[in-house]
Amino acid sequence: MSPTAFTVREVVHATPRTRIIRLDAGPVPLPFAAGQAVMVGLHDSPLRKPYSIASAPWEVARTGVLQLLLQIDDSGGLDPHLELATPGTLLDVDGPFGSFALPPGATAQPLLFVAGGTGIAPLRSILMEQLSGPTTTPIAIVHSARSPEAFAFRAELDALQAAGRIQAYFTVTRDEGGAWPGRRGRIDRELLRLALPSPAALCLICGPPQLIHDTREWLHMLGVPDARILTEQY
Repeated sequence: MSPTAFTVREVVHATPRTRIIRLDAGPVPLPFAAGQAVMVGLHDSPLRKPYSIASAPWEVARTGVLQLLLQIDDSGGLDPHLELATPGTLLDVDGPFGSFALPPGATAQPLLFVAGGTGIAPLRSILMEQLSGPTTTPIAIVHSARSPEAFAFRAELDALQAAGRIQAYFTVTRDEGGAWPGRRGRIDRELLRLALPSPAALCLICGPPQLIHDTREWLHMLGVPDARILTEQY
């Protein structure tokens, strides 16, 4: 199947190390499930890399904008194959693909989302899809990042917490000398114990392999069955 060409509408500095690329979906259909990913590259370039979709399906349908969260390199540039991406640039998009999603019937169950770094992208998609209608389901999200400035979508998550729709827990892993008043250190069992709505909660984890391994083990210790843990790593 040939890729679909999307035009870059906007490139937003989300954090010092990430950018949000907003693509103009327009009338081009891209049916996807919250949590899925796409392969993206510059138009007519053979190089493709996978990125989780950060938008919920209803957001794309309503606004015509599809969001991707990109890590930047240590020199401050986008991933090399997207370094030329600016408003108006054409990107080729293949997909969607992947099975990291809420299973059928899970919308009425307690939920725990655990994200490391840019792992917040697919979890945001799933979260916003879950919150697209009224719900009384307990939802908690745990997000770790290097510094207070490195939490992509934090203002949005703070607003959802202020509105009583979620419980959000942020922890900073490398900003030892800063003025951050919140939690410090990596995600651990104690933080998961505080955040876990119930041992029966469905737990979705996205992040680097070590985070996924450790979080799974800690959730087991807290009484969560393995069948209730869904993972996606980058």
